[in-house]
Amino acid sequence: MIITTAGTGACPECGTPTVSIREAMPWCARCEWNLDGYDRAHQTPEFGWSWVDRRTHRLATRLTRQQYAALVGRPLESAGLGLAGTVTVVVSLLLLVGVLALAVLGAWLVFAYPFPNLAIVFGLALIGLAVALRPRFGRIDPDLEVLSREDAPELHALVEEVATAIGAPVPHVIGVDSRINAYATAVGLRRRRVLCLGLPLWGALDGQERVALLGHELGHFVNGDIRRLLVTDPALTMLGNAADLFRPMRGTQGSGLLELIGEWLGRILSWLVSRLLFLGHLVLVCTALRDSQRAEYLADELSARVAGTTGATRLLDVLLSHESVALVVRQGALGGQGPAGWRAGLRRSLAGTAERQPLVRQLSIREEASLFATHPPAGLRHRMLGARPWQDPGLVLGEARAERIDAELARHYDQAARMVSWSA
Repeated sequence: MIITTAGTGACPECGTPTVSIREAMPWCARCEWNLDGYDRAHQTPEFGWSWVDRRTHRLATRLTRQQYAALVGRPLESAGLGLAGTVTVVVSLLLLVGVLALAVLGAWLVFAYPFPNLAIVFGLALIGLAVALRPRFGRIDPDLEVLSREDAPELHALVEEVATAIGAPVPHVIGVDSRINAYATAVGLRRRRVLCLGLPLWGALDGQERVALLGHELGHFVNGDIRRLLVTDPALTMLGNAADLFRPMRGTQGSGLLELIGEWLGRILSWLVSRLLFLGHLVLVCTALRDSQRAEYLADELSARVAGTTGATRLLDVLLSHESVALVVRQGALGGQGPAGWRAGLRRSLAGTAERQPLVRQLSIREEASLFATHPPAGLRHRMLGARPWQDPGLVLGEARAERIDAELARHYDQAARMVSWSA
């Protein structure tokens, strides 16, 4: 339950009484004083040192607000690779060249000298290192229930219509799972496009919210998000994998003094190499995610284009109500209700908190700011859509068609409901 209370007094900037919800650190709802502050009691630590987390949070908040201010007054469109994308591509190519060089050098050491020779050992070690550091381009999640066109013709048709409306390619794979989420990604060397719909979320959405969800997710195939490009994947994964590879392992027991000293020195060296690689990974990820957050705003714009501004903003409010979605699905599962019951329960929940929803959006600006966030805060995304020209729906999903889609997914809904109820 959300409780709105007075804060610790008046705002020092504008004199308005401060507010708080969920026992969060008070802020001013009018001028947003103290909304950028780090609330240690309610925010998940990222590095584990409060003084570091406080400074990185302030940096993330400043960058997030600067990006919003730069985008709110101009058209949102995919501008191709910006500075962040170019840096990521260049680093990816350098890493690929480095791994290839390790493999080539290792092969040369194996075959350049007659057997047996110590060089063969080093050669095999280099080849093994190259194999361990090779880029991984992802694969389809084994938990994804793939839906063929024969399984769900209405859903496939709706996805195709939304894709056409926003100028996006149709996914190669459409599937569902039991999470309160949805995602679109590309996997493998051929970059097969995958769309996953979390059924607890999908079932709780009304028609235009579903269209908005599809518009946003399919928008990732045309919004220039560098996380989904083949040429940027190595930069975003290889250094992290290398850091894990060099992480010191647990020491041996009962060794002699010389062995213990050697092991101690080796662990120090491994720790230093691992931390340096991880630091490089963090820098690259933080750089790429700035561009990724820009792409999220464009995906929201495409969502509003097909579903209308009302549908797109309502979807963002539902995403801010993750706990409410879980609760209504869990209660519906225990009461034998299907998606229609979930939607009715969620509508009641959102109606009950409508007056406090602006504060929930504001608080998200504090709670969702992070150097490692793939999305801008939902409150700023909602604000961005509200600041742009109003859009009427380009595609309307009627109740009868939504029910036919639900009928195609009935068996999967039952499984999703059980998974949510068991996770209570």
